[in-house]
Amino acid sequence: MKQLLRTTDIASIAFAKALLDGEGIDCFELDVNMSVLEGGIGIFPRRIMVADEDYQDAVETLTDNGIEVDDNP
Repeated sequence: MKQLLRTTDIASIAFAKALLDGEGIDCFELDVNMSVLEGGIGIFPRRIMVADEDYQDAVETLTDNGIEVDDNP
């Protein structure tokens, strides 16, 4: 799996997941529990992970819709 996105902005996470789902790209959200434990103040970023074979398609999908992806997967 490769990291596609890392952010504290839950709206960006939701938008990215919806875009990927719409393209049929499976993704997995990491660090959700850490974000909940810190009380929702946004200290710990959440990460979106995708399978290696879906990475390039996922990058194109997000960048075409104005979401910057991480440089170091």
